[in-house]
Amino acid sequence: MTETLNSTDELVARYIALRDQKVLIKEIADADTKVVSDKMDLIEAEILAQCEALGADSIRTASGTAIRSIKSRYWTTNWDVFYSMIKEHDAFGLLEKRIHQTNMKDFLEFQEEHNTGLYPAGLEVIRQFAITVRRK
Repeated sequence: MTETLNSTDELVARYIALRDQKVLIKEIADADTKVVSDKMDLIEAEILAQCEALGADSIRTASGTAIRSIKSRYWTTNWDVFYSMIKEHDAFGLLEKRIHQTNMKDFLEFQEEHNTGLYPAGLEVIRQFAITVRRK
C-alpha cells in the first residue's frame, strides 16, 4: 500500500498550523485596528467639540467635510414587557427577522422525537458535511 502525498495526518497538522496562524493574524490585526480606532475616536471628539463651539452641524475643509449627526441605538431591559407591546400593536417589524439556529435545531429534534408532525411552513434547511479539527 502506497502512502499518499497528503496523508490525513499531514492534512490535519497543516490545517491546525494554518488555523493557529489565522488566529495570530487576527489578534495582530485586531490590536492594530484598536490603536487606529482609538486615535480616530480622539479626533472625532475634537471635531465634535469644534462643531459645538461653532454651533455647526457640518464643517467644510480643504480635506473633506465633517458632519455632526445624532445616532441612536435601542435595546430593552425587559423582553417580556417589550414583546407584549410588540404583540399588542402588531409591531413585529421592530424585530430583526432571523432564526436562532440552535433553538430551531432543538425545536425540530423535539418535534421529530415526539412525532408531532409539526414542521414550520416555509422553513428551508441546508445540511452539509463539515470537518472539525481538534488539536491532539
